[in-house]
Amino acid sequence: MSGIFDSQEAAVPFIVSLPHVGTGLVPEVASALAPAGHELEDTDWHVEQLYDFARASGAGWVQAKLSRYVIDLNRPPDDASLYPGQTTSALCPLETFLGAPLYVGSGPDAAEVARRRVRYWQPYHDELARLVTQARERFGHVVLLDAHSIMSVVPRLFDGRLPDINVGTHGGRSCSAGLSDALVATLARQEQFTHVLNGRFKGGYITRHYGNPADAVHAVQFEIGQLAYLDDPASVYRPERAADLKGLLRRLVDVMVHFRPDRSRS
Repeated sequence: MSGIFDSQEAAVPFIVSLPHVGTGLVPEVASALAPAGHELEDTDWHVEQLYDFARASGAGWVQAKLSRYVIDLNRPPDDASLYPGQTTSALCPLETFLGAPLYVGSGPDAAEVARRRVRYWQPYHDELARLVTQARERFGHVVLLDAHSIMSVVPRLFDGRLPDINVGTHGGRSCSAGLSDALVATLARQEQFTHVLNGRFKGGYITRHYGNPADAVHAVQFEIGQLAYLDDPASVYRPERAADLKGLLRRLVDVMVHFRPDRSRS
């Protein structure tokens, strides 16, 4: 437990990372934010509740406490674009997804971004790396799920309504084909929620950096469109509204927990 993240070691070969569920604002950031920044509208609302069953069953767990407006834990430390040529957010965002300015002034300079990277970004990744290494050494392999959600309609980022469940494997590079095939097959056996593999969201820094099937680390990102479980992005979590989605997530998590790599293909 820290002021930056909450964590739990893995009792099974499966870890959940939740880098965008935090709503905390450190004083120096809060005092500089414009009104839009205090709304925290780009938070991955209630994702920790969607996966609470996994934590209770022994999954490794790293959950951010601070808002992505302090620093985005799913962006590279050098702030290189994950989606060249497309609109995306920065290591220390300056705008909301809808384009509203986050700061009253110009926002953090390079020195402030570097300070936040050391103070807030690095500890989260040190802990995630520790848990991944520990689980891989204990079980021989590990599956890392980077769990997210986003407003289902964000014209600056994508056209129309986003599919309900967006599975990202960095174009097949962050996990084995056997795992992604099993996840897609599970999604295909239901019709309530739309889905896509490696669509607009192919996996952020966490999926791309940690996913290394050759080293027995299989990483997958789930980006859930919030209309799949919320009437409004910032509405209060209602278990009955999210029940069907949570049932599907249980089946998908079961696939990941029980996944065993084909050693002959490694």
